[in-house]
Amino acid sequence: MDRHPLYHHDFPGFLLELAGTDVVLRLQGVGMNCGCEYTSFPLFRACRPVSRYEHSLGVGLIVWHFTGNRAQAAAGLLHDISTPVFAHVVDFLNGDHIRQESTEALTEDFIAESSQLQAVLGKYGLTTAHVADYHRYPLADNDAPRLSADRLEYTLCNLVSYGVCTQAEVGAFYEDLDAEEGELVFRTPQTAATFTRAALAMAQIYICDEDRFAMEYLAGLIRGALKERILTATDLYRTEPEVIAKLEAAPETAEAWRRFRTFSRVLRADTPQGEGWLRVEAKKRYIDPYIQGLGRVSAAFPEIGREMADFLKTDFDYWLRGE
Repeated sequence: MDRHPLYHHDFPGFLLELAGTDVVLRLQGVGMNCGCEYTSFPLFRACRPVSRYEHSLGVGLIVWHFTGNRAQAAAGLLHDISTPVFAHVVDFLNGDHIRQESTEALTEDFIAESSQLQAVLGKYGLTTAHVADYHRYPLADNDAPRLSADRLEYTLCNLVSYGVCTQAEVGAFYEDLDAEEGELVFRTPQTAATFTRAALAMAQIYICDEDRFAMEYLAGLIRGALKERILTATDLYRTEPEVIAKLEAAPETAEAWRRFRTFSRVLRADTPQGEGWLRVEAKKRYIDPYIQGLGRVSAAFPEIGREMADFLKTDFDYWLRGE
């Protein structure tokens, strides 16, 4: 899915120049599916791989489309610049997988230390302070369950990649949006309701057993590789093909990586049944968009509100093992 033309009719020069710098291009080698795409779980094998680079460009374009503001659009494009390999797996590694914020700490450093980025920013009258924290721009990022450019982009992308919606359907969602008070809002109630239910289907995928098990297992593999000095902390900020090559080449991690690649189903148990069982919590992502003149979808469509409430009650009090 080439969704960038959907977001804006052209690609402004300043975003293209930022996207052409080495530190941004690195994101072509970092996936959106947090390593799950390397497993053999049918859910992920059937999904089209998407890079953080594609996502970042999309966020920048969405912000530009609705604001026309260079600083905000640049911050949106650069928001994932410090994302490590396998993305949120490193949050699991850092014990921050519920909030998923630990990988953002180096964003300002990555921007400040890139001479290429600094040259482009300076050309357009921007500084590191303008673009290092996209949280300061509510349209780029706001608190869930509101709809921001970041939340919208990965949702639309994944809806098509996982086969939940067609490209035409996500196009209809996008065309129905306006920007109001730092939030993307829908004009049409039924479009908002359809989008919300589709986003909730994606939310179920983000917390499914396969996703949680894969990320926790991979975090443990990386933890061991760091301990054995097969990987260094710097390696986590290279690309996934480079890190995978190191894992495959080292006898200490080669078998664990091979096993990770062959996982095709997950077993559940109330208590661990031996080695290899993991109990994994998850961040519950969901979206409750605003409809112009009506309020939140959950209020306008009470049945969807009940579905959201049921989702938020999801219990992870059981154990998982992959095979």
